Amino acid sequence: MRHSIFAWPGVSRLATGHSTWIGYCQNKQLSLQQGRRWITSPRVQKLFEGIKEGDRGSLSRGITLVESTRSDHREQARELVAACAQVAQPTRAMRIGLTGTPGVGKSTFIEAFGMMLVNKGHRVSVLAVDPSSKRSGGSVLGDKTRMQELSVAGGAYVRPSPSRGTLGGVARNTLDSIILAEASGYNVCLVETVGVGQSETMVSEMVDMFILLMQPGSGDELQGVKRGIMELADLVVINKADGALASAARQTRTHIMNALHLMVPRKATWTPKAIRASAVTGHNLDRVWDSIQRYFNVLDESGEWDALRREQQQRWMWRE
Repeated sequence: MRHSIFAWPGVSRLATGHSTWIGYCQNKQLSLQQGRRWITSPRVQKLFEGIKEGDRGSLSRGITLVESTRSDHREQARELVAACAQVAQPTRAMRIGLTGTPGVGKSTFIEAFGMMLVNKGHRVSVLAVDPSSKRSGGSVLGDKTRMQELSVAGGAYVRPSPSRGTLGGVARNTLDSIILAEASGYNVCLVETVGVGQSETMVSEMVDMFILLMQPGSGDELQGVKRGIMELADLVVINKADGALASAARQTRTHIMNALHLMVPRKATWTPKAIRASAVTGHNLDRVWDSIQRYFNVLDESGEWDALRREQQQRWMWRE
């Protein structure tokens, strides 16, 4: 079984989401007041208070703690995430996964899109996962350097993490990091994946919305993208739809829409869309955001968002 920090002893396998924490608290007769009673370590208490206050340094140290493999750090990480999971927020944060083949412009798109959201008053966290070397175990972690403007913006937080060989292009503790970021007040969480292929299924199981980035001239609807990834996408964005590639982008969108019409939507209340956009010029970034908002409004009204969060938590807790 995956060594998730959510694997609390004595908690039923059927308990998911916030009910897990509430049930555990009731069993142990602990108070839920701001999560303080979860914490026994002074170090964790200090990190928790800093995270709640929106301190980026505390958030970074907290994520480093949950990524650590040391046994004493794992115990402290359990306390920290349990406390952060109980921090109430005015609105539920949007968890959005983004993937695409190398060269599609994921980092450029995230910086432009993230800055647009920051300028609209949102607080945006970016968890960018870089591939790790199988030989040395090291990782370049270059996403932060490619997001120079977003990484220093007051309403944004960019955190690169190594995948450490985990399939699906996500780090082992990415969901734990999302919970810490949400406790720090970030209401939009973007998870940029390695982009490794059909194993992106893991990403779709830990986010609320899955966005596939493509580039113009990717090929016809059968060869342009792996069918397995296309079936996971809630939204397809054709990036680099500007200049000489504008015409090719329109043709690619037509191919993608034809492919989407042949697939059964993942959600009963939402039909995946395809939008042309440009991270360089800003073309249609507003349309991408409008489509994301409509998606979450539909999920919220239908009750699918609640069900989705329960499924996410259960899958991640008991992943083999």
